[in-house]
Amino acid sequence: MSSIRPPAVAGSFYPADPALLAATLDRLLADAGMPSGLPPKALIVPHAGYIYSGPSAARAYALLAPLRRQIRRVVLLGPTHRVAVNGLALPESGFFATPLGNIEIDQEAVADLQHLPQVLASERVHAQEHSLEVHLPFLQRTLADFKLLPLAVGNAAPEAVAEVLDILWGGPETLIVISTDLSHFLPYAAAQLSDGATCQQILACTSAIRPEQACGALPLNGLLLTARQRGLQPELLDLCNSGDTAGDRNRVVGYAAFALREAGHV
Repeated sequence: MSSIRPPAVAGSFYPADPALLAATLDRLLADAGMPSGLPPKALIVPHAGYIYSGPSAARAYALLAPLRRQIRRVVLLGPTHRVAVNGLALPESGFFATPLGNIEIDQEAVADLQHLPQVLASERVHAQEHSLEVHLPFLQRTLADFKLLPLAVGNAAPEAVAEVLDILWGGPETLIVISTDLSHFLPYAAAQLSDGATCQQILACTSAIRPEQACGALPLNGLLLTARQRGLQPELLDLCNSGDTAGDRNRVVGYAAFALREAGHV
């Protein structure tokens, strides 16, 4: 388990040069402002190129500043874009690399999931998948020392995803991150209507989001089911689309960021 999964989208979704990448992240996080509110247990964060969804993502990751040394494990779930899979795919690599360095895969967490029929290991599923990779530099810039448990989610029911999350839930040392964009390629005004309705469903912890509403609907629905069962309280941090950032308004992609906090957490 010593192999390294190299970055697949450095230089396209985000800068490949380490210094430029660090400076880009620092600017995005600074623009997001100082964190406020109780610490999140889970984040819902978009996964497009940084020029498109980086500001929205930064609104979520800025919340981690007070938790820099507290969070020691990140459970990261995102959709598969290139390789179809039934269930949830773990990597076979021991590390994920970015231009900022290597992140160790949490092998204890991997072992905790090996008995589940919906979980498999596949390096092929992870090799070119961007939905997980684009979050790693943000995590490296905001957290001190953490291990990663990345899961690429294919065809999986909310209950199957929720079962995985329950096993990995842990305490304040564990952060859950769900990677998803919202609607794809609608005109600007139609996207605003669609994404606004989807955000209301997320705020209500409705685990019936459809793939046309959010490309990460399957991992998202699993989190929302768990959130409802555990009494998590979602907060919308940011909502926009590519027409607001770096794209035209004829065919846009929607982005939203949420923090989910445990009720009564102090």
